[in-house]
Order: sequence, then C-alpha cells, then structure tokens
Amino acid sequence: MQDHRDDERVSRRNKKQVKRAIKRAYNKKHRTRSPGMLFWGIAVAAVVCFSFTNIVRNKLELAKKQEELAELQQKVANLETENASYENILNEEDERTYMERLAKEKLGYAYPDELRFYDTTGSSD
Repeated sequence: MQDHRDDERVSRRNKKQVKRAIKRAYNKKHRTRSPGMLFWGIAVAAVVCFSFTNIVRNKLELAKKQEELAELQQKVANLETENASYENILNEEDERTYMERLAKEKLGYAYPDELRFYDTTGSSD
C-alpha cells in the first residue's frame, strides 16, 4: 500500500512538473509585452537620445568657445605689444618731442623756416 502511495506522489509530482514545463513553454512562446514595458523602453530610448544630443551640442559649443578664446588671446597679445610700444615712447621721449615727431611723420607738418623736399618722380629708390 505504501508503494502505491509513493507511486501516486511521484505521479502527482511528475504531473505538476509537466504542467509547469508546458506552462513555461507556452508563456515563452506566446510572451507578450505589457504596456508598462513599452513605456519604459520608450522612456529609456528618449533619455539616451536626449543625452547623446546634449553631448554633441556641448562638444560643438566647447569647440566654438575655444576658437573664441584663441581669438581673444591673440587680441590680448596684440594689445599688449601695442601698449608696450606706447610705454617705450612715453618712457624714452618727452611729450613735446613725441608730438613733433608725430606731426612731421604722420601729418606732414614742418616748421615755417624748415624746407622739405618730396620725390615726385614716383620711384621708390
């Protein structure tokens, strides 16, 4: 009698295992995604696209800002050179001498008793 009960238990256990295996196989074959999974999939894809777009935009903006920085550094170097030349002029000469030199060189002025000769032949020699 105990042998018969053992057979029944084994038979029931086997039936349960077979039912579970069939159910798993059916679920695996006919698996459907829930709307929640679809939502999370779309949400993750949107976050990835947004992040990628931000990274690309930030890299482009960084390149633009670096270019602007290089231009500004060049301007600073030019202005510092110009400032140094002005400081040299102010340190070496007095103001009157500087103004006379500018008037003669840039504006073509001369003293009333000074004679100036200009080459009008057009030759640069």
